[in-house]
Amino acid sequence: VSTRIEVEFTNGKLPFTDVRESDWFYEDVAFAYENGLFAGTSDTTFSPNASMTRAMLVTVLYRMAGEPSVSGIANPFKDVVKGTYYYNAVLWAYNKGIVTGKGADKFAPNDNVSRQEIAAFIYRYAGKPTATGTLTGFSDYAKVSGYATDAMKWATRNEIITGIGGKLVPTAAATRAQVVAMLYRYLNA
Repeated sequence: VSTRIEVEFTNGKLPFTDVRESDWFYEDVAFAYENGLFAGTSDTTFSPNASMTRAMLVTVLYRMAGEPSVSGIANPFKDVVKGTYYYNAVLWAYNKGIVTGKGADKFAPNDNVSRQEIAAFIYRYAGKPTATGTLTGFSDYAKVSGYATDAMKWATRNEIITGIGGKLVPTAAATRAQVVAMLYRYLNA
């Protein structure tokens, strides 16, 4: 896919009462909001510390790709119901090989997305670029699942994922602020 949007940040006022200019993620949220990638969890909240779900992340990637048509794409997942906000996004992402399910016919849209899943989704979205380097600089590198190893190498080498206290914490659920920061770094790489 590898469709990139033009990076623009006009530093306008955000409508979110829970995102302040002094927050480490302020510029990331402003960028994502101004470019229509993320919406708030309400008209006045962004919920930066809330966990991000698989459906939310796939929807953001779908928006980044320009919301292409999913006409003619079959739905392989019993838990992805037509009419949900993420339906088209999941079909598109699955068809493009960006996401896989959790089991034969389950996508698990409401499961929290892990840090290694984020790396894998963005890596596949980017077209699986060459992944070089090593993860041994992070004390928990052995906890990275096989499917995400190349993605994590690529993401850390490009500083999309920078780690937390010398660790990757690959299976931890990511917050909305962490995800928006990773996507901002990817789009600015």
